[in-house]
Amino acid sequence: MKKRVYIAGPLFSQAELDFNENVEKSLNDLGYETFLPQRDGHTLSDLISRGEPEDDAIKKIFELDVREIQKSDILLLILDGRVPDEGACVELGIAYANKKECIGLKTDSRCLMENLDNPLILGALDGKIARSIDDLRNFL
Repeated sequence: MKKRVYIAGPLFSQAELDFNENVEKSLNDLGYETFLPQRDGHTLSDLISRGEPEDDAIKKIFELDVREIQKSDILLLILDGRVPDEGACVELGIAYANKKECIGLKTDSRCLMENLDNPLILGALDGKIARSIDDLRNFL
């Protein structure tokens, strides 16, 4: 049975979306099944534009993502950026609380503190932070 990876990361620029798709393709090439929120989930703007009330749209996104994290074996947190994406950090917390394997991917040298990311994020990842997609293959 294929292991399932939930890809948690920022979804707000074309560069972020393209990077996420590249990571997802690499995981598929390695034989993993994936959940990529930008492709497989909902966006707030799409739901609202289709007439969904804002509160219902938020609940729908949250509940789907929680279910998909629970169905996954691994959560991959994309850490690139000055700070990790807030939503992705919540997804990490949900995965950690559900005893899922959590792995980080950080190709960006920026950090919030001197050469360190947030200790709660680092603790949830337990030192498993790949520095490239090739390095990620070694973790998996």
